[in-house]
Amino acid sequence: MKKNLVIGLVIIALAGATAWYKRTDILLALVSFKTDRQYADIKPFHLVPWGQGPVEAETPSNERPPNIILIVADDLGFNDISTFGGGVAGGRIQTPNIDQLANDGVVFRQSYSGANTCAISRGMLMTGRYPSRTGLAFTPTPDGMGKLITGILNASGTGMPPAEFDAELAATKPLFENQGLPAEEVTVAEILKDRGYYTAHIGKWHLGRNNGMAPNHQGFEDSLLMQSGLYLNEDSPNVVNATMDFDPIDAFLWARMRYAASFNDPDGESFVPGGYLTDYWTDESIRVIEKNKNRPFFLYLAHWGIHTPLQATREDYLAVGDIKPHRLRVYAAMIRALDRSVGRITESLEEQGLSDNTIIMFTSDNGGPGYIGLPEINQPFRGWKATSFEGGIRVPMFMKWPAKLTAGTQVETPVAHIDIMPTLLAAAQTQVPDNIEIDGKSVLPLLSVDGQTGTQSSAEVWSRDTLFWVIDHSQVVRHKNWKLQLNDRRTDGQKMWLYDLNVDPTEKNNLAELRPDIVSELQALLDQYNASARKPLFPATVQAPVLIDKTIDESFEEGDEYVYTPL
Repeated sequence: MKKNLVIGLVIIALAGATAWYKRTDILLALVSFKTDRQYADIKPFHLVPWGQGPVEAETPSNERPPNIILIVADDLGFNDISTFGGGVAGGRIQTPNIDQLANDGVVFRQSYSGANTCAISRGMLMTGRYPSRTGLAFTPTPDGMGKLITGILNASGTGMPPAEFDAELAATKPLFENQGLPAEEVTVAEILKDRGYYTAHIGKWHLGRNNGMAPNHQGFEDSLLMQSGLYLNEDSPNVVNATMDFDPIDAFLWARMRYAASFNDPDGESFVPGGYLTDYWTDESIRVIEKNKNRPFFLYLAHWGIHTPLQATREDYLAVGDIKPHRLRVYAAMIRALDRSVGRITESLEEQGLSDNTIIMFTSDNGGPGYIGLPEINQPFRGWKATSFEGGIRVPMFMKWPAKLTAGTQVETPVAHIDIMPTLLAAAQTQVPDNIEIDGKSVLPLLSVDGQTGTQSSAEVWSRDTLFWVIDHSQVVRHKNWKLQLNDRRTDGQKMWLYDLNVDPTEKNNLAELRPDIVSELQALLDQYNASARKPLFPATVQAPVLIDKTIDESFEEGDEYVYTPL
């Protein structure tokens, strides 16, 4: 009896030890199990019933308010497109369709995302307002993600300072579906809908699903939602996958995500998408254009590409050639699909006779991430997504409108995502209601003189000196040519960086100690911003260390610069 008891205790002890060492695998298995149950009843693919406009035009296209298409890529690196002379794999992969869009319209040479992570930027795109007004100060994360990521980071063996997880704050955080942009916020879609536009959303949302936060409750008549996040089933014969064992986010996404979409009800029926997500969203965008060619429409195409998990079609994978490492080849193939999407949409507008009076805006929600282990994606800038160095917040922003804007226009004035909402409303000859304060400005005055479009010095017609990126203790202000960044690095106190972007756009020469006068001036602007900010809607539960000049798969060495990012 005693012998059996001892054996039993040994077995329990071994099982406990195994569970301790394999706790990450166990947690991921639990995430995957719960997700399987959540998506146990995914329906077969079916066509979705987009709103149908008039069969015949009541007024010619050029006499109506302009159609508007806002295309937002996800985690696109500044160097991922060839528009600025770069391109993936040392320029081997070009993006001719995105380049053509830029050439045919306006290129904003100093354009910024709203934030260094996705949802905050998306909230600013929709509202033109800083998080200090909306309260959407942190990116919504699925339940359990923060604790799991923290555990994997701290067990990675790279020597990085520790990640922190606050269990008490996590207990107060709303469910993932309840984190997002408050229902009372007024979006660009709501105002355009009131103006008589048909409004459609396709793809990622990430601004909440319950309590009036879903796309259909924020101004979109129809919404084809990315219900989960695989581009194809991972065992599809047409898919090539790339996993990254050094990336905790990648591990979580493969466990958490499935291949599913929904239409007009985020809590309703899930169904199988009609192909590789980037291509499927494009197919459906073209259907929206065709069905609504005889009335003004606003299409918000929020691509998932090129966010992880890294998945490409076999055709694109073969087309990009023998690029190494494997994950870079898959990544390059995903860029190819994104570029094809832009080309197909512009071709559709031409075919329908809508190109001249349709605005296409193209941007990304933030810079490329260091956690995919590809060091060149944000060149020539330093930093990654989840940092506020230029690599994390410099994004492409192009605007094509042949009826009004001169092709080849280059604008040097700094602009940002907060400016997109007022710009689109001004183009549609409407405006933000008087009772709503916004922080963005229409960029149209940068593009015209006395009502005529052209290229000219923007300083004469448009004035704004200051932009902010404030996420908890990660605080950044750009004032004229100066950029100040503050970050509480937890283990060794606050770090400060000051750069003159006119002479040092790649942020190599930190002037914080040499120019205390500029530091004081910009610190006062941050203090003023923070003094009027509302409390965040939900807390950050993770403080994650992020290297500035290395990717996540490189080891930390003494002297490496890093920030702590609140998530």
